[in-house]
Amino acid sequence: MATAHNLGFPRIGAKRELKFALEKYWKGESSRDALKATGAELRARHWKEQAHLDYVPVGDFAFYDQVLDMSFTLGNLPERVRGFHGDALDNYFRVARGRSAQGADDHAACCGGVAAGEMTKWFDTNYHYIVPEFEADTQFRLDAPRLIEQLGEARAQGVNAKPVIIGPVTYLWLGKAKDDSDRLALLPRLLPVYAALLDHFAALGVDWVQIDEPALVTELDPAWRDAFVTAYDALSARRVRLLLATYFGPLQDNLALACKLPVDGLHIDAINARDEIEDAVAHLPETAVVSVGAINGRNIWKSDLEATLAWLEPLHRRLGDRLWIAPSCSLLHVPVDLNSEAELDAEIKSWLAFALQKLDELNVLAGALNQGRAFVADALAANAAAIESRRRSPRVNNPTVKAAIAKIDAALGQRQSAYEHRAKKQAAILGLPAFPTTTIGSFPQTDEIRHARSQFKAGALDHAGYKAAMEREITRAVKEQEALGLDVLVHGEAERNDMVEYFGEQLDGYAFSRFGWVQSYGSRCVKPPILFGDISRPEAMTVEWIRYAASQTDKPMKGMLTGPVTILNWSFVRDDQPRSVSCQQLALAIREEVLDLEKAGVRVIQIDEAALREGLPLRRSQWKAYLRWAVESFRITANGVRDETQIHTHMCYSEFNDIISSIADMDADVITIETSRSDMELLDAFDDFDYPNQIGPGVYDIHSPNIPSQEHIVNLMRKAAERIPAERLWVNPDCGLKTRQWDEVIPALKNMVAAARTLRQLA
Repeated sequence: MATAHNLGFPRIGAKRELKFALEKYWKGESSRDALKATGAELRARHWKEQAHLDYVPVGDFAFYDQVLDMSFTLGNLPERVRGFHGDALDNYFRVARGRSAQGADDHAACCGGVAAGEMTKWFDTNYHYIVPEFEADTQFRLDAPRLIEQLGEARAQGVNAKPVIIGPVTYLWLGKAKDDSDRLALLPRLLPVYAALLDHFAALGVDWVQIDEPALVTELDPAWRDAFVTAYDALSARRVRLLLATYFGPLQDNLALACKLPVDGLHIDAINARDEIEDAVAHLPETAVVSVGAINGRNIWKSDLEATLAWLEPLHRRLGDRLWIAPSCSLLHVPVDLNSEAELDAEIKSWLAFALQKLDELNVLAGALNQGRAFVADALAANAAAIESRRRSPRVNNPTVKAAIAKIDAALGQRQSAYEHRAKKQAAILGLPAFPTTTIGSFPQTDEIRHARSQFKAGALDHAGYKAAMEREITRAVKEQEALGLDVLVHGEAERNDMVEYFGEQLDGYAFSRFGWVQSYGSRCVKPPILFGDISRPEAMTVEWIRYAASQTDKPMKGMLTGPVTILNWSFVRDDQPRSVSCQQLALAIREEVLDLEKAGVRVIQIDEAALREGLPLRRSQWKAYLRWAVESFRITANGVRDETQIHTHMCYSEFNDIISSIADMDADVITIETSRSDMELLDAFDDFDYPNQIGPGVYDIHSPNIPSQEHIVNLMRKAAERIPAERLWVNPDCGLKTRQWDEVIPALKNMVAAARTLRQLA
């Protein structure tokens, strides 16, 4: 019999219950017990929804981030929080966001909080994790109550629990040494803690433990490969069985290594590495389980179950009980339940599967394998009809768009003049001071904005009333910026629900869910639009709002757009054509908007490419092809403007040192980046690369409620000036201010503007 299991489940809840519980707790509006009760309720519900599986994951739930959970399980707390009082959950949130709950965090109240942990992308996804911090003398200590309590909860509910933990080598690989020491030197100290944790599980009667080692799908140097051998040899005396889970890509040169490790089973992402399964079967011991990720855990299209069974059935006949089936990765990356989408277009809805529906698909596959296709004939027939409907739908393919793509040539991505020439023209028109100040685009989404939007969507507010409400908020944002003394203003994006969804709603080829929320980090959730067909822009999307904002001030007003690569990477994308083609379609559509903004008199246009690096393949050998079409798509979007129009782009929370030459190839006049959490470490790239254009290194960490001091900002900018000529530096936050409150934003920006003035005096 094939075994059906899951690697992980979305933790936020179908209606974002975790988000709202977290934010109430942080504001001091609910108790710690209430927050923990919400977590317990969500876990119980999610286990119940997975009860039909042979094994259900436990330990995949986190109040903020699973990597941060692992750091606390291993006793690896940054020194700056070790002396704090209070519940362990308070320290957990201090590391995550700089402080815990209002009213419960006296130390933070008097000292302004602590530095939040650095945050970066989880492999090539849009999920952010808190980076583990290491030093040469880091010690580890098992702190397992969280896992043990959740295991007890699951067993009390009667589910067959499979604990899920991040493996020791991947944990070190994900982290950063704060003193430039060798992370792998910590492995001998780390392994006894893992061994003790596995002993705890064994004492509690656990059968299988899922130990995630996704680092195995990346390019590893010999030292890291050797670390896997060392780690699993050290854990070979365990009394529980280990399922080694890999995902997000093929193992390639690490396949033989993974198969030789002394574990009891290996999970392979068959969406990305199906051709490796036969080799894995040949190299694994004859007793080892082969877990196959047969359902796509990262996208929302229905699986073609007939086609999947065509290759699964021979494998099942060969392996029998050794075959396990699962989604390709944790379902953390997809929404919870498609059945909540009563307003979604019925035809498009029939093509989709969210987390619960993916588990239903898994159940159908298990039924077909274990009891024959006839046992699930109706489900297979319904699935086949949906697959065929999507394949034949005229809504998917637009001949006009395809013809435009065929006409793309190199000239479309070229600026009229080199940067040095156009920079002089821009300086003459804009008249900006040294160290010009700006923000990244969005301002706080107030209760008034949310109320007007919900009333408009519900039909209780007409278009004229909604427009008037948004114009009031835009006026407020403009006047606040003028009062602060910012140099280049933004309209605040009051009318935008999300930087990707807003544009997708106005482009042909997109569909939208109402409850399709996916966790990005902590309480931050996004609702990726669904790119189902060829993309085109029926009409201007932002011009009216930007023109209105510009009319409220004499200062330069930025037009704010999201770039094609980010729209692509933050959407659920088509799986029936290359991503590069979809990106080119988006580039042509956003290019039209750029040119319309320029015609409207907008002289500064920001095209955010926050997700450029996120789309990089996990293996460096595949980067060149991706960067070629990604950079080309940005250039198509941006470079049709005149020399006098200044193009900005923004990238957030990404290590980009290794692609700095490609970022330079984008040829944006100004790039703004995140550097505050890394204390300007991200600017190390400029030690060896002479970046030619202007840069705004983010000095205000907007993902934390902490307010940076003027002195702190000045010090950060001085560090930046050691690498980049001062005349090419801007001063700005590291990301948009949508998630903050005005009472946080105003003092932070006051300090930022004051810091810029100090820098001008010192220059």
